[in-house]
Amino acid sequence: MSAPTLRRGTLGTADIAFFVISAAAPLTVMAGVAPVALMLGGIGAPVGYLLAGITLTVFAVGFTTMSRHVRSDGAFYAYITRGFGTPVGIAAALVAMLGYNGMEIGVYGLLGSATADTSHALWGADVPWLPVSLAGLLLIWYGGFRSVDFGAKVLGVLLAAETGILVLLAGGVLLEGGTPAGLSLASFSPGNVLVPGTAAVLACAFAAFTGFESTVIYRREARDPERTIPRATYIAVGFLGLFYAFIVWTVIQAFGEEKVVQAAADDPGGLFFSAITAYVGAWAADLMHVLIVTSVLASLLAFHNAINRYGLALAEEGVLPAALGRVHPRHRSPYVAGAAQTLLGAVVVVGFAAAGADPYAQLLLWVNTPGMIGLMVLQLLAAVAVLLFFRRIPHGEGVLRTVVAPLVAAVLLAGAIGLVSYNVELFTGAATGVNVLLVSLVPGTFLIGLLLARRLKHRRPEVYASFAAEPCDEPAEDRGQPGLPHPASANR
Repeated sequence: MSAPTLRRGTLGTADIAFFVISAAAPLTVMAGVAPVALMLGGIGAPVGYLLAGITLTVFAVGFTTMSRHVRSDGAFYAYITRGFGTPVGIAAALVAMLGYNGMEIGVYGLLGSATADTSHALWGADVPWLPVSLAGLLLIWYGGFRSVDFGAKVLGVLLAAETGILVLLAGGVLLEGGTPAGLSLASFSPGNVLVPGTAAVLACAFAAFTGFESTVIYRREARDPERTIPRATYIAVGFLGLFYAFIVWTVIQAFGEEKVVQAAADDPGGLFFSAITAYVGAWAADLMHVLIVTSVLASLLAFHNAINRYGLALAEEGVLPAALGRVHPRHRSPYVAGAAQTLLGAVVVVGFAAAGADPYAQLLLWVNTPGMIGLMVLQLLAAVAVLLFFRRIPHGEGVLRTVVAPLVAAVLLAGAIGLVSYNVELFTGAATGVNVLLVSLVPGTFLIGLLLARRLKHRRPEVYASFAAEPCDEPAEDRGQPGLPHPASANR
């Protein structure tokens, strides 16, 4: 009897889009980060989100084109292996584990602090954050333990709720016409966009899209992945770019162009609550408090599912312990990888709590920051990998998809990484020494990955030789390159 595997043909375009949009946590990003973008960049902040969305759409062109030629479940690291070779691919796999774990585990601090804030705002009760975070770990573990379609249904409901409250806010502002001065499109004029703070806004904006590329992680479980994955990727990045820009613009209209920056500076955490109270009602502000908590839960579940599938893929590769590759016979979930990831999260959360750390300012911001930078570095490497990959193989793809788009994306992403690294204090609120340490975790992890690759090449050559290979259960003609040897063989 064969071992159970992930359930094939389960997820449609909407399901995968729910996973990746939920990971971005639109309500949390808007209520928690957009006020900072307004403080830094003024009323031109909506354009920052549009520019970030355009950049990542360009990246998605080459990324999704390559997805038609790469069937490995390794997502980022498989793509990077195809372009750069096995050593860089293995290093990328470790950076991916750092990135996705960092993006998820830090958010348990946000779950604790957001729940405490909601409890105090609604009932005047002071709730300690650590029990909430630990309860969240168990809840997210259970969500990942269940089948992937169960998770997709949960995320669909939660995503509809959090986007719905933002649409309600926008509708209230538009119906009343904003302030007495009326609605204005001045946010999109060059004079309000080309200001010194725009670079910092772009850094905030790129961070708001983190995780959108994880569509390819669900390839094995997708229905018709040749169409489903590209569609879900474009829907995710397009929706987020337009939605973020629209919501930030409507909040500007709610306060007026002359007053919104000062309002954001006076009370950044309360900006969206003040706006929805004024234009919709206090009940809507109370509901928004609750939905921020569910938004955080949705983000945690989405990242947890992505991490589990990376862990499963690396266990199947032989890089991680084989036990992490076990799939539950009933739910068809990578349940051992999920349990290990939950245990890791618990260790980090309890460690920060034991050190007396603040759940938001330290657990969230310090753990998320290297995760965010790590995923952006992977996007850059993947963009370059597209160029290298299509130079090496015969294909029928156009130059726009295989050369122009990935080249432009690589240049723009390199600039984005520079902006985020230069403005890293915006994300951490920490001293220079802490910031240097957090940023250095990404190149440090990459270097460890290169050393691991060298060790595998000499001590476990069979694992090294088959790393990120195409699955053998598909006919060669369905893989796009009949008879093609391992794409990374030239760079081994």
